[in-house]
Amino acid sequence: MLIALLLCGVALAAAQSPTPCNAPPQFEARFRSWDVSKNFAQQARMAYDETNRRVREIEEVEIGKTREYYDVLYLHNMNREYRINLRTQKCNSSALTRAWIPFGVPPESKYEGTEVIGPVNIANEHITVEGFDGTTSEGGHYFGTVSASSCVPVTFIYEDSRVGRFHRSFYDFTLGIADPEVFNIPSNC
Repeated sequence: MLIALLLCGVALAAAQSPTPCNAPPQFEARFRSWDVSKNFAQQARMAYDETNRRVREIEEVEIGKTREYYDVLYLHNMNREYRINLRTQKCNSSALTRAWIPFGVPPESKYEGTEVIGPVNIANEHITVEGFDGTTSEGGHYFGTVSASSCVPVTFIYEDSRVGRFHRSFYDFTLGIADPEVFNIPSNC
């Protein structure tokens, strides 16, 4: 009887754990990304459309002591990347070299815990996030945190043999796309 009660308690506790959620399919945000091993840092403004697998980024990239600025359009459904160097205005068009990686929580992820970022004793100065971890069906490893209330990405880490390590911290997040024409191919490409 004691074992049956313990198993029921474990099942009840497991049923209360958050499950993978669906991140907003379209959003705009800023992000920071870095890789200390490659002396790489990036900050960017982005528009993200999961439904049509499109991303537009205005990037400031620093590799070592070199800093460059790019306007990049990733059209995954067309397998094309358009990269404009904002200093020279030169556009390079090429086949995509990185796979589509959605910023949501993959359905096969495992809940890792809940955390509060910021002071909990001051109203509107904190956010509750949930962490998820797992391996995607493509064989990549994923870890990310999302807002507990609306599944908005806060941090995102993905790693596999094709992509390498991909890390982003999001901020200034807004739902939807203010200007859908942001995904049009630039005229100088």
